[in-house]
Amino acid sequence: MTKYEILLMLDPEMPEERQTEIVGRVRELVEGGDGTWVAHEVWGRRRLAYEIDKKTDGTYHLLHVDVQPETLDEISRVLKITDGVMRHLPTHRIAGSRTSAPAPAPAPAAVGAEGYAGSNGRSVEEEEE
Repeated sequence: MTKYEILLMLDPEMPEERQTEIVGRVRELVEGGDGTWVAHEVWGRRRLAYEIDKKTDGTYHLLHVDVQPETLDEISRVLKITDGVMRHLPTHRIAGSRTSAPAPAPAPAAVGAEGYAGSNGRSVEEEEE
């Protein structure tokens, strides 16, 4: 089994029930192909970088699945012909990655080597002198 995540961008004007049907259909394909449904994260409605079919927003869903590549091909084929799916993007899921939320930025005091204040409040150059 290969670990994938599929990002779905659905029509924001589509009813919640229809969105649930589409996600449910993908789950059926995963489980029907002897795959494993790992997780489903609803990211909600977000603004698009550019208009798609005269729409400026999309509803995002992130699906985590473990499937064979042949099953992923079938899922992509079905999503391409499903009304309401604006875009979808399957990618390999890397262990330890944090797709659903960006990694927290380090605190400025912890950066030290780039010239920020060290633990005593002085710059790195001042500490070296």
